[in-house]
Amino acid sequence: MSPSDAAAGAQPGGGDAGAGPRDGWRRDGFRDGLPHAGDASGDDERGELARARPALCVAIHDVAPATWPSCVRLLQAVRAVADIPLTWLVVPRFHDNPARSAACESTLDTLLAEGHELALHGYTHLDPAPQDGPLPSYLVRNVYTQREGEFSAIGTDEARRRIELGLGWFRQRGWCPAGFVAPAWLLGEAAWQALREYPFAYTTSYSRFYLLPGRRSVLAPALVYAARNRAGRLLSPPAVSLMATLLRGAPLVRLALHPRDAAHPALLRHAQRLLAHLLEAREPLTKSAFAARAGGRLTSTVPSIHPSPTDAVRSRRNTTDQSGHSHPWR
Repeated sequence: MSPSDAAAGAQPGGGDAGAGPRDGWRRDGFRDGLPHAGDASGDDERGELARARPALCVAIHDVAPATWPSCVRLLQAVRAVADIPLTWLVVPRFHDNPARSAACESTLDTLLAEGHELALHGYTHLDPAPQDGPLPSYLVRNVYTQREGEFSAIGTDEARRRIELGLGWFRQRGWCPAGFVAPAWLLGEAAWQALREYPFAYTTSYSRFYLLPGRRSVLAPALVYAARNRAGRLLSPPAVSLMATLLRGAPLVRLALHPRDAAHPALLRHAQRLLAHLLEAREPLTKSAFAARAGGRLTSTVPSIHPSPTDAVRSRRNTTDQSGHSHPWR
């Protein structure tokens, strides 16, 4: 049993997480992608790439010492279905709490070595900007996110400072994130300007997956549960199922799990059934692996909004995928 299995458990604790049978997606059965299309070009290459298996990226959000027990429970629920590589969105100072957890950090280190990915998910996950502005902005920042959209309304300098602090925190632990995902997927234009200065490979919004340093993107709405209130817990599972059906032909589907989800067995059971269904037709990849697959093969006729800084870095331990895939980029 690996150290992460010892920490998280190969099977979910108790019966609340549901009982999904493991399938063939074992760690030693992972592929870095389908074979390359070779030296083909033009229509022949695009046709070959279009036949690549569509991707599934599963991410656990808001990873921090304060949320770690819930994150472990999410990992257990996923592993009850399939042992697949996950993207862990880590918040260095979650809700401005500087506490450390040896168990959290050592398990994340082990997961990295096993092919998982760690991405930078803001710095505090709290929105520090004045709560003014037009009504739609106010509602998004105060109702939709409960003032957690950290990068939604801050200036470029403040965004740069927070990214630097987050990267410094990662470096202290020997980690090198390939991706940045803003809390609540809210990234204001000033924060975009700061983000372009760093060699991240990708970022995501709620609806799109962006390759960096430009803004080439693919439509990939996140499948996410609303666990905060009873209405959300009742309505979000059928909404997620409907969205998954609508995305059945998409090159990428993203499943976003949050610590709050772990407290609700019905949501976990739904997520497990959904995961098993999606894995029947999709290849599980980390987000950095998907970015490597897409970025290594695609060109865009749309000028980038941002000038290119340095090439995107990859973690020395993150699993990457160099195969091609055809996507509806814009």
